[in-house]
Amino acid sequence: MEVKERFSQLLLEPGEIYFEDYAAICHLPKVNPSEDKGWLRLVPDGKLRGRLKVCSKTLVFDPRDFYAPILKIPLRSCKEIRRYNHDGGSTKNLEDNQDAVISLESEMTVEVMQHNILQPYVFRREVLSYHFELIYKKADAVLPQVCQLQRASTLPPNDQNTMIQAIVRSRQHRRVFDRSFLHDLTETPVLEMHTNKVTPLVTNPGTVLLTTARLYFQPHNNIEQHPVLKIDLCHIKQIIKRRFLLRQVGLEIFTRETCGTKHLFLTFKDPAERDALYHCIIQQDSLNLDDLRQDNITYQWQARAISNYQYLVYLNSQADRSVNDLTQYPVFPWVIADYVSEKLDLSDPGTYRDLTKPVGALNEERLERLKERCQEMPEPRFLYGSHYSTPGFVLFYLVRQFPQYMLCLQNGRFDHPDRMFNSLPDTWHNVTTNPSDFKELIPEFYDTDRKPEFLQNAMGINFGVRQNGKPVADVELPPWAKCPEDVVTVMREALESEYVSSHLHHWIDLIFGYKQRGEEAEKANNLFYHLCYEGSVDLGEITDLNDRLALEVQITEFGQIPKQLLSQPHPRRSRGLGLYDGTYLCNNEKALLNGIHNGNIEEEQLQNNVNNDPFTVSCNPTSAKHFWQNVQNLTLFRESGGHRESVMWLTFTSDTQSIVSVGQDSLLKVFTIPKLNQVRSVHIGSLALSCCFPLPSNQHILVGSWDNSVYLYNLEYSQVTKLFEAHSDAVSCLHWANATLITGSWDCTVRIWSYGGGSGGPSGLNRGGHIRSELDHDAPVTCMAVHSSGTLLGVGTQDGVVTLWTLPEANIEHQIKCHAGSINALVWNPEEDRLLTCGDDGLLTIIDTSIGSKICTNSLGELIRCVVWDGRLVVAGGSSGDLIIFDMAAGQVLRRVEAHKGPITCLALAPNGQQLVSGSQDRRIILWGYGSSDNV
Repeated sequence: MEVKERFSQLLLEPGEIYFEDYAAICHLPKVNPSEDKGWLRLVPDGKLRGRLKVCSKTLVFDPRDFYAPILKIPLRSCKEIRRYNHDGGSTKNLEDNQDAVISLESEMTVEVMQHNILQPYVFRREVLSYHFELIYKKADAVLPQVCQLQRASTLPPNDQNTMIQAIVRSRQHRRVFDRSFLHDLTETPVLEMHTNKVTPLVTNPGTVLLTTARLYFQPHNNIEQHPVLKIDLCHIKQIIKRRFLLRQVGLEIFTRETCGTKHLFLTFKDPAERDALYHCIIQQDSLNLDDLRQDNITYQWQARAISNYQYLVYLNSQADRSVNDLTQYPVFPWVIADYVSEKLDLSDPGTYRDLTKPVGALNEERLERLKERCQEMPEPRFLYGSHYSTPGFVLFYLVRQFPQYMLCLQNGRFDHPDRMFNSLPDTWHNVTTNPSDFKELIPEFYDTDRKPEFLQNAMGINFGVRQNGKPVADVELPPWAKCPEDVVTVMREALESEYVSSHLHHWIDLIFGYKQRGEEAEKANNLFYHLCYEGSVDLGEITDLNDRLALEVQITEFGQIPKQLLSQPHPRRSRGLGLYDGTYLCNNEKALLNGIHNGNIEEEQLQNNVNNDPFTVSCNPTSAKHFWQNVQNLTLFRESGGHRESVMWLTFTSDTQSIVSVGQDSLLKVFTIPKLNQVRSVHIGSLALSCCFPLPSNQHILVGSWDNSVYLYNLEYSQVTKLFEAHSDAVSCLHWANATLITGSWDCTVRIWSYGGGSGGPSGLNRGGHIRSELDHDAPVTCMAVHSSGTLLGVGTQDGVVTLWTLPEANIEHQIKCHAGSINALVWNPEEDRLLTCGDDGLLTIIDTSIGSKICTNSLGELIRCVVWDGRLVVAGGSSGDLIIFDMAAGQVLRRVEAHKGPITCLALAPNGQQLVSGSQDRRIILWGYGSSDNV
């Protein structure tokens, strides 16, 4: 493998610091041609031009001519380093310029990349004399530092590390950012501090400067491509606080494509310094970050707006896994469990690995042996002595693509040929049978956007010969793959399969979630060595440098558990639904229509209706799907003058033949479809009517009023019956389901009513004995919704809190603060146990009720009073009077429809999914569809 830039910090020992370099001529040792068959005898005059690089543990000479190797001279092997003294045997050139010559004798020389070919290092163990003639410097300007480092190398390891760190701190203390490198000299500096830039296996010290316009990184050496890295703040799209060696001292900055670098990973002395820079950056006005909140991304994954691969990349990033840090490289699951078949059936569950179990638990026999060993060991016990992701495991997979990393990690050598990644089938067999191999995969196995270089020895590296006589070449593929591209393509298809989509949340629980540690980890057979876990040791509290370095080495070798992202089960993905696929459900009303046959509400007859006619009435799936596919083409079909004051509530009758509205003018009106001819107008009560709910008999409407009462309206006979005074303040919402009436009120209560026997009818409800339950809240109740199963009630209040109650027990399941102001509407997606809320703060929020947590929040920028929802797309009524069609998963407005001249107050979607109706403070009612009016 030939490379353009030969020297890199990967050629140094782990943790070694590169300080600076000097133009120099290396006068090579004199060798006897008959004794030396190497490259030294091929240098005609014994001189090489190049750069002498001073590092904390080595001197490195990088020749200009690539046929010669880079020479690494360990300072600990140097017998003497001094200014050149004429000894009578050297060339006259050295005598003429001896003030600029550094001489040394070394017992070992490491030769790297001869002929510019990446290959194992050559360790020449013999005493050789070198003379380095500096071109622009005098020897006395360089020798003090080199001799100081050489003295440190002679000390015991602990003292050596202490002295080198003192030298590094002293040099860094004197460094300040060179302001001449500012892009614009009028920029205002905000913060300057020392830091380390992290790349795989390398940390490079430098100075970071934040101004009001840019972020700068200036390394303390010349190893970087540019003397100063400049990032415009407007190009930064994401800033993530990172963990580094189990300490919260890292900061990774991701930039947009217009910037010269994709990302910058920095580490600091302590969390306080890191946090200071982080807060200063996010306070700058020119910053324009992408919205990558975890709740929104999780919902996008659930709604299948992003792929499984994209979501795993995101989770790894949130859990401090970075491609810049091999100790915390992104981890991906083994998905396919069949590497022996000629063809794979990705629809067969038997093709897949069990994602509910960690790798170590996939083989029951091996697991039992590990459990027996665990029981016999002292505390702290662990099940697996080997981790699923370490730098060694990452490079096991990537050695063909990045051989220089393996040489760095293993002191200039590749692994034994038989221990390398030679066969994908053999590797799967090993991780499921070997008692000490539990490694998962890396993202490269699923990344179809890049060539699968990690599976091919395209560079022709000589990795050695295996015991079977075969050289280490390309990775052996499973029978179902004919080329490396097939491997990645098929594995990506498997990752995105329906089986994996349905089970991936279990693996997420193991790696990033609540089964990662503690009692749940023990139950899930997911327990690793204690140093793998964040919080097991605080390196910042360890004052002894050598103890700290020893622990860092152990942490690196044992691997690190990702940062825990979830303490509750991760929500599952939507079942088989793409953007417009599967069964679509309408708003909460169609799922909550329940039967009262012929207006008879005696309990016995109600129970018969439960048995004979399900209370949950779904939209026609085809019709509903068609509506949401065409929702961006909403067309105004008819409009009516409606009410004298604001329209408060709208609903379709269960047969979708009529629309019922109630208004602040105390009127209930009935309109025909599609012409919106008014056929009823009834004055009910003395105050505004707040809500109405149709009964499945198609003859009765329940009505709630600001006069605290509930009324029953008979559509056939146009008769109004006052059922009872339900609350001590206005009735704000009501619902009928399963022989049960539920009412909410501004008096901060929800009441659940049941009907008694006899022929007294609904008027008997005004007796207190018929209140089954009273649910108290801390603020006036504004809205509610009952899950189609009838087992869960969501209640929204003016303080922005959603309370989830179990039914019929009436116990609080969850309370979630969702909005800064009043909650105006709740809508269930019962297929996924999710609840959509909207509020005065302009936010749309989705709650996963199984875990009681927000999983998505988007802002529409204006007060929202009402919504209908298909599980992903939303039609919202805005205070601007517009209908806003919004994609929750993509987080974007698809279309705005100018609808009303005042705020939209209510929306309803027909049970058959064909029409939408809107009402407003402008008193108008508008019927909408997605085609010509002839189709309505």
